[in-house]
Amino acid sequence: METAKQRQIDILLAKYTESHLNPVNEAIHCVCVPAIVFSFLGLIWAVHPLAALAATVISLLYYFSLSVPFAFAMLIMSSIMLWLLQITPPAAVLPGSIIVFVVAWIGQFIGHKIEGKKPSFLDDLRFLLIGPLFVLGVLFRRFHIAY
Repeated sequence: METAKQRQIDILLAKYTESHLNPVNEAIHCVCVPAIVFSFLGLIWAVHPLAALAATVISLLYYFSLSVPFAFAMLIMSSIMLWLLQITPPAAVLPGSIIVFVVAWIGQFIGHKIEGKKPSFLDDLRFLLIGPLFVLGVLFRRFHIAY
């Protein structure tokens, strides 16, 4: 009898979760990961708004290959972030993004210090893209939404 093949998203989230078991670290990630995504988009936006849109589309293609529900959630989240960048005064985008990026990464490393484990992306850079899905997974589980 064949065993069901495990989905790639489940494998990636299981591996990511190994270094995110502490509830304080998880809570920190639920705040800092979206902040990092937003600030990273802001940094790209500061170069050119179309570059931020292109980065978003590329990441969404990857997310759709992993999980349609997660991809739609990321589409909504990314759209809101891009809209916020659109209405932010242009002179504030770069400095604001730098500040948020640095503060959020400090938060991440504090969370990993509490956890006692190194960040997942140090082993595999793909986990920089999985972090937002980990946060969505927390939200999806809370509301019993399948992904």
